[in-house]
Amino acid sequence: MRKNIIISAFSNLYTDQRIEKVCRTLYENEYQIDLIGNNWNGAGKMERPYPFSRIHLASKSLKTAYFEFNWKLYHQLKKKADQNTILYANDVDALLPNYLISQKLNIPLIFDSHEIFSEMPAVQGKMSQKLWRYLENTIIPKLEFMMTASGSYAQWFQKKYGIHPVVLQNAPRRIMFDVEIPENNPKMLLYQGALNPFRGIDKVILAMHYLDDVVLSIAGDGPKKMEYENLVATENLQHKVQFLGKLIPEELRNITVKADCGMSIEENGGDSYLYSLPNKILDCIQARVPLIMSDFPEMQNIKNQFDIGEMIKSHHPEHIADAIKKVLNKGRINYQQELERASEALCWENEEIKLLNVIQKAAQ
Repeated sequence: MRKNIIISAFSNLYTDQRIEKVCRTLYENEYQIDLIGNNWNGAGKMERPYPFSRIHLASKSLKTAYFEFNWKLYHQLKKKADQNTILYANDVDALLPNYLISQKLNIPLIFDSHEIFSEMPAVQGKMSQKLWRYLENTIIPKLEFMMTASGSYAQWFQKKYGIHPVVLQNAPRRIMFDVEIPENNPKMLLYQGALNPFRGIDKVILAMHYLDDVVLSIAGDGPKKMEYENLVATENLQHKVQFLGKLIPEELRNITVKADCGMSIEENGGDSYLYSLPNKILDCIQARVPLIMSDFPEMQNIKNQFDIGEMIKSHHPEHIADAIKKVLNKGRINYQQELERASEALCWENEEIKLLNVIQKAAQ
């Protein structure tokens, strides 16, 4: 008998591609799924082939929203879970209620850590960091089933908590297509993702002073958007930088395939960034677009296997511009063979096998 799987996350579910891929894989393999998120930051209309719901949050601040969500999630899980259930918690901000119900009913719990939650820049030096660290330290060493998004994350959790997570990279599904490289004039440099601190966005904006016939397209939204728009205006770079706003995944994919160069130049804002394998790298690989990247462990590991772009020497704007020039001068067409090899290796079809193995072990 197939187990029912209740998947939960502090997320409005709309743009979370990792959760969508996990759910679709399980659904296609005939598991009964119940996905639970919330309406924090809005609840965009969604259509999925499996059941989902969003917990309504009345909280006005993120701090109280976490408490409200965990309280309400606990009671939802208490109603829905039984002896034929596997619980699946995404990140530490959904872990506690899942852990309590799994202990109460003696049922399996899978923990999927998309990042190192207690080491994210947003919580550095705050009281909330101590809370998340306490939850990690209390629960994670007791878990039997855990997955995380990069090999470096897995090593961090192993060293810190003695657990051996399965590495489930957040790779897109394989895209099979005949690459038509556009003759862009000016060339298109693409940033995609949240407009958060430590993403190198302000540095690449300044790098545009050192680049001719290049336009920086910024696809995404976030707390730093106004600051970056003001920086563009202050530096008189409006003719070289455009903000595309937040795009749904399909729109973003259509933009990505047209780019001449992508970028993932995160700064070291803590271990969660230092050891990450950003989604944008894997998305650009599937779109067969070369990148400039930070010299971080996961990015260097990919570069060592596949020549898919250039590493920046530092976050000085001139060094960023130098790396962009190298990619553009070599030309997107000359990266295609390596990008094709990387796209075969770094795709969801390879990752979902590991997911299904974990689910099968938990179901035994």
